[in-house]
Amino acid sequence: MRPPRLPEPQSRPIVCYVTDSRSLPRGLNLMDAIRGAASCGADWIQIREKHLPARDLLAFATETTVAAQLASAGSPSARVIVNDRLDVALAAGAGGVHLGGESIPVAAAVEWCRSGNSPAAFMVGASCHSLGDALAVEPAGASYIFFGPVFDTPSKRSFGPPQGLDRLSEVCAAVNIPVIAIGGVNEENAASCIRSGASGIAAIRLFQEARDEATLRDFIATLHAVGV
Repeated sequence: MRPPRLPEPQSRPIVCYVTDSRSLPRGLNLMDAIRGAASCGADWIQIREKHLPARDLLAFATETTVAAQLASAGSPSARVIVNDRLDVALAAGAGGVHLGGESIPVAAAVEWCRSGNSPAAFMVGASCHSLGDALAVEPAGASYIFFGPVFDTPSKRSFGPPQGLDRLSEVCAAVNIPVIAIGGVNEENAASCIRSGASGIAAIRLFQEARDEATLRDFIATLHAVGV
């Protein structure tokens, strides 16, 4: 069961903005934040709006897919990924679905997608919180892994204490698919994740609490250059 690979060439680290409308600073519009992140060079936008009903999520995902492509000037690495809802991701024309511990099994999603039900490049990603998780989802056909929480963060405390860079490095060395570091990733520690073997980083607050677009653009450009 062969998973789709990332668009080639993918020589630079992946930078992913994970949305969370409920933690947006006052006065910031989520779609504006998405457009800003994409225009500043974010490679992926993961829609993580768990509270939205399917109809609203589909409308939002469709709008996001169009907005991200326009804002990124058609960059081939630009992807929108929908959290949990495979049906919504496909209907919205998104680039992939991201599955958590309570989602449908990775193997089932991959088998269904590879049976001609999705575009060839459609990705099926998975959240992992241990080496065992990572070793299980790779043979199941996952396209990539989100591993964390690497550092302390309020949104990931329910998954236990921070994993740390040593454990991140262990997971990266154990699998042959991209590992994206998540959980407390910020401007100060993002590069250390890449140097530990991660293929990229994902974050909420880094984007939603960014000081300004110029600073965010410079950060993303600097991170893209790490390890290249």
